[in-house]
Amino acid sequence: MQPVVQISLDLTNIDEALSTAAMALRAGVDWLEAGTPLILAEGLHGIRALRKAFPNVPIVADLKTMDGGYLEAEMMAKAGATHVVVMARAHEETIHCVVKAGKDHGVKVMGDNLGCPDMVAGAKLLEDLGCDYVVHHIGYDERRGIVAKGGRQPSPLDQLREVVQAVSIPVQAVGGLTLEQAVNSPSYGAPLVVLGAPLTVDADAFRTADGDLESSLRLICEKVHSYGNVKVGRA
Repeated sequence: MQPVVQISLDLTNIDEALSTAAMALRAGVDWLEAGTPLILAEGLHGIRALRKAFPNVPIVADLKTMDGGYLEAEMMAKAGATHVVVMARAHEETIHCVVKAGKDHGVKVMGDNLGCPDMVAGAKLLEDLGCDYVVHHIGYDERRGIVAKGGRQPSPLDQLREVVQAVSIPVQAVGGLTLEQAVNSPSYGAPLVVLGAPLTVDADAFRTADGDLESSLRLICEKVHSYGNVKVGRA
């Protein structure tokens, strides 16, 4: 598939999310993500505002669903989301419910393997249960906690090739990547590039980064899109 650049709007008010989204789209970003902080702060109002402002742009609702799968996915779909996120560590029935809601309401399902004891097995489970995409994700708290205890910060790149080879659906790598690593993730066979904290957003303050963000994003989008078609899934 063609590489996709997605910006995670990890912000806490609609106005800032809308202005950041407009800037990102001018720079060439393909998908908008209503990050978990935005969903917690603004809920369905945030999704509706993004859909009204950007009627033709894919919108990912990073729900991190663990229960109540059908209702959560249905609500976000009706508000204008095109993609929803369910966690691999949810009960299998919850994942089934989100997948069914996706089919019923025309939204794609992204399965997130954050926290799985076996990340590769978690990704395979998500595909087997009907998810359309895998989010291979090392969590913010996990990364910081391991470093605080003197350990090496884990990276989604540690097992990204294994995850890509284990499934036949597109993969997105998330969690602590440097800007260069995120931009290069299509070379691992992961065509969905997400930019957010701490790349374009201050991860501690959840505010937009300083500097000429639009010009930087434009260069990032050009680099990612230059990969052309990326072969996904098993060799």
